[in-house]
Amino acid sequence: MTSFRVIFKRLILCAAGCLAIVYVSDYLYFRFRTFHPKPTDPVESLTALRVLAIPEKNGKTEYEVDAQNPEQTITCVHSLFPHSGYSPCWYVKPRINQPIPM
Repeated sequence: MTSFRVIFKRLILCAAGCLAIVYVSDYLYFRFRTFHPKPTDPVESLTALRVLAIPEKNGKTEYEVDAQNPEQTITCVHSLFPHSGYSPCWYVKPRINQPIPM
């Protein structure tokens, strides 16, 4: 029973250590790219239409472009994890065209 606990603790510590190494490496690579920026690296701004999903009484959904703010600009960062308050682009790009539920 104690050997199982020891193995489990070591496994958890190893996983946490690997995750910490990956995060620190990603952060250092991000910081390095901020000192030598390219047009869309490490931070990119994406522009898309702002579409509202409005539910109707009959159970259907009507989609409209927002009249007050038709375009939205989202800034994302090219990395594995969020940095400087921006979400990663691999997470933002598939979700940018999803309608906003009302």
